[in-house]
Amino acid sequence: MANPRGPAASRAKMKYNEKTYERIPLDVKIGTKALYKKAAEDAGMSLNGYIQKAVEEKMERDKQQPPSNE
Repeated sequence: MANPRGPAASRAKMKYNEKTYERIPLDVKIGTKALYKKAAEDAGMSLNGYIQKAVEEKMERDKQQPPSNE
């Protein structure tokens, strides 16, 4: 789907995202994504936010410092 604001806006957003975020591919068995997504929706969160929160909580339990959300 094309960006209604045009290709310049798409390029600017892509450039910002590349500078700001790192990607972590996550492969799961077929059907698992739907389970995770449902759990995230039930918690009122995005799938990405739900997974990040789960990792941070695990790090805290393991006495590791979770990343700051700045």
